[in-house]
Amino acid sequence: MTHLGSTRYDSATRQVESAITRTAAGVRGVTGLVVVVAATLGAAAPVSALWLVPMLALELGWTILYLRLAWRRLPLRGRLVAGDVATTVVLCLAQRHLVATEALEGGASWIAGLVTVSIVVAGVSWTPKVAIPAAVTVAGAYLVGMRLAAPAQDVYGTLVIHLVQIASVVLLMTLLRRSAASADAFLGRSARVQIELMVERLRREDELRQVSSVHETSLHTLTMVGLGTYDGPSATLRAQVATDLSALERLRDRPRADSAPIALDALLEEVAGRAKGLEVRRSLIPATVPGEVAERFARAVTEALANIARHAGVREAELVSCRRAGEIRVEVADEGGGFDQDRLPADRFGVRGSILDTMRSLPNGGAEISSGCRGTRVSLWWRP
Repeated sequence: MTHLGSTRYDSATRQVESAITRTAAGVRGVTGLVVVVAATLGAAAPVSALWLVPMLALELGWTILYLRLAWRRLPLRGRLVAGDVATTVVLCLAQRHLVATEALEGGASWIAGLVTVSIVVAGVSWTPKVAIPAAVTVAGAYLVGMRLAAPAQDVYGTLVIHLVQIASVVLLMTLLRRSAASADAFLGRSARVQIELMVERLRREDELRQVSSVHETSLHTLTMVGLGTYDGPSATLRAQVATDLSALERLRDRPRADSAPIALDALLEEVAGRAKGLEVRRSLIPATVPGEVAERFARAVTEALANIARHAGVREAELVSCRRAGEIRVEVADEGGGFDQDRLPADRFGVRGSILDTMRSLPNGGAEISSGCRGTRVSLWWRP
């Protein structure tokens, strides 16, 4: 997504998913520690130490691993939740060896709490087509485990509660994700409109400069003729008149707005000046490109600068343009920590959409990103 002026923002979808992952990790971590303590304190016949000790060791080890991995990287979420579901299913099926009879009959076992948390975590972490089967599997495993541990216990009321939990969480997350996607689409359109307005303003300024120039030179020519400066045919006068006529014809035959030429260096200067939180060193060559090309460059540079401000951990960036091998090239660089492109989260729409896809979808355009421990460099190019 693009970021510009007062509308700079991070992807709403990315923010939602990141909050979900961190929240799920926190809830799952606290629950894991609580159930280990509760299971230990509540151990009574027919609980078997031969079953309880290794199962609690599994639960504690998994909780620590879950916290560590979930807090580090978003793409691991799917595998983490799958592992969490599997761990909970195993504990559910072994209830008769892990939970005292009184706790089972009262419906207040530590496994019951773990099941609820696992259902919620699956529901908020996955899309409905995966979350519903996973949550139903956990609920079914709890029902089977309860039947094996306490055959006389009524488990259908608990099953209904679990199904309501599943439906509620899935519905809530579906609405939340749709709202985030709508916000991203709206903010993206707003940012693009602002860039288009910048392009249009520069185009109008260029037109005014040309009209002003023609007006001044034409007025000067007419004044010289009126004052009798030229008492006969003049090659200089003819050349000036021809130049003025040519300029007027160009204004008359100006191409459609989206292909009208734009001063790329002036546009990028304004984009760099609007990058909040960054000091952008600029070295830009004069270059005029079609309006559509200028807009693509502006969108990509805006996103690259926004990414530096959000993720690089530095407050300086460099913006350079040049001509190389017949191409107009623009580079945005920083000396931050860099990132691993192979592990880039799937929801990092800005890098893929507003930088790579924006330039690569342009005829004769392209983009690439190189990143490492010494910083990141975004290279953009277009061949006239």
